[in-house]
Amino acid sequence: MLRNLFKSRDKDDVESDAGDTQENWFNRLKSGLTKTRNQFLSQLSGLLGVGRKIDEDLMEEIEEILIQSDVGVDTTLTLMDNVRERVKAEGLSDSSALASVLKSEILNLLGEDVPLAIKAEKPWTILVLGVNGAGKTTTIGKLASRFITDGHRVVVAAGDTFRAAAEDQLAIWCERAGAELIRGGENAEPASVVFDAIHAAKHRNADVLIVDTAGRLHTKKPLMDELSKIGRVMAKAQANAPHEVLLVVDGTVGQNALMQAKIFNDAVPITGVAVTKLDGTAKGGIVIGVNAEIGAPVKLIGIGEKIDDLRDFAGADFVEALFTSEGEKA
Repeated sequence: MLRNLFKSRDKDDVESDAGDTQENWFNRLKSGLTKTRNQFLSQLSGLLGVGRKIDEDLMEEIEEILIQSDVGVDTTLTLMDNVRERVKAEGLSDSSALASVLKSEILNLLGEDVPLAIKAEKPWTILVLGVNGAGKTTTIGKLASRFITDGHRVVVAAGDTFRAAAEDQLAIWCERAGAELIRGGENAEPASVVFDAIHAAKHRNADVLIVDTAGRLHTKKPLMDELSKIGRVMAKAQANAPHEVLLVVDGTVGQNALMQAKIFNDAVPITGVAVTKLDGTAKGGIVIGVNAEIGAPVKLIGIGEKIDDLRDFAGADFVEALFTSEGEKA
């Protein structure tokens, strides 16, 4: 069934790839953020009309909107402190001036864009973390397809050996993308599978090795120990590995995603975050909060199920799409 489902999407994916310009992508991003924007912008626009005075009551109302959009309490307080400083420094008094201030301060919080990129060292190893259901397997499949399209040879390690369905789904994605899969079978030792995969990737002169992992947070301590072990094994088998530790979080779970990020970061220091399912949530503010909360940038965002709906995160595009209403051009 899964195989048929994926095959049925192939034509759409090809058509999307062929006609995708920067403008088309921005429109898709804006469409994907509709629920978040409706939650955020509709409330905000009612506060920032011409003629309303900037005062502490207004600032607190904006804070509440940001928190409801899952920006996070600490991040919201930092953001609004920065906004207050700007208001004071620039002598602003009318609330209509706050939208541009908010946009620029959100961009400052997001920091510089850090695209996910592979470097010359072979194989370039990417360890992928995340709870079950976050979109880990599909993210790996989409990344494999992207790297292969760019001319790289990709090996994928099926390190989630506790769920046969996870390996089977990963196998379908690898077949579809043209990646080579290393699997050890159900209940195999995950670190052993990863160790074998690194040596296989070297032997096959692969450019990229992507490592899947389990995500059973209900067994938190054993899982974290397992992930730490995988990290140590990778470091022994390949210099400087893992080169990238990518955490996949489900954008629909809001603040739970931040808690998950902190737990995973304790096991293996995260270098980047992929936020999936942004098209299905009214609380996409998680994108703003994650870097400030765990010190790792959002590198990828997903706004749909097509293979090219996972893209490098561009902070300016995200903020512009968040503040641009339907029918309005950026």
